[in-house]
Amino acid sequence: MKRLFSLLAAGFLTLSVSGAIAAPENEKPAAAQQQVPSVERTAETVGPSLSGKVVETMNAGGYTYVLIEKNGKKTWIAVPEMEVSVGQQMAFQPGQEMKNFTSKTLNRTFKSVIFSGGPVPQKGTGDKTASVKAPGSKAAVVVSNEKISVEKAAGPDAYTVGEIYAKRASLEKKTVVVKGKVVKVSKGIMGKNWIHIQDGTGDSSKGTHDLVVTTVADTAAVGDTVTVKGIVYKDKDFGAGYKYDAIMEEATIQH
Repeated sequence: MKRLFSLLAAGFLTLSVSGAIAAPENEKPAAAQQQVPSVERTAETVGPSLSGKVVETMNAGGYTYVLIEKNGKKTWIAVPEMEVSVGQQMAFQPGQEMKNFTSKTLNRTFKSVIFSGGPVPQKGTGDKTASVKAPGSKAAVVVSNEKISVEKAAGPDAYTVGEIYAKRASLEKKTVVVKGKVVKVSKGIMGKNWIHIQDGTGDSSKGTHDLVVTTVADTAAVGDTVTVKGIVYKDKDFGAGYKYDAIMEEATIQH
């Protein structure tokens, strides 16, 4: 009997020691999970909570910076340039948070700013701000009351604005030259200058009369007549509202 008791006691001790060793191993994954930052958790915090009352706003470098307040918490949001009024109730698409972000144009450092693709409508408000498109997109095509007529550039690689739209499939990723009048310029957006040119060709009802040209360094003023050389791309979608049936990229202004 004594021997049986000893064996049972030894077995119990063995199980206890095994349990003591096994327990920390089972807890490790849970402990490790708590120490690893959760991207999903961060996205959830930054995403659906992007709504509130506009208490401050400013435009700079092709962006509109909006400070919204909700339940006493203030959040800076940056969107492609658009009209925003103080006191307006707004909601924004989820975006990427940038901490200690410095705007060179504003000469200001934000402790935190969320770069959003744009606004979304508030339920029951009839807010149509979600339809606002990024500057340079098809919705931002300039409608001019002036009758524009610019002579086609010379050379085998020269095309009119209308021809670039009509032949965009065959011109895809080819270098071309086009001459036109500058009707709009948006500088420093996504590291590029966005120049709208028109030459009187194309169909204004379809938006094929206005060609967007992006440059890294070269720029021009509204009203200038310029000859630009760059690469044609069709159906280009940069996101955040920047979508084009045809666009000229990596362009330079010829002198």
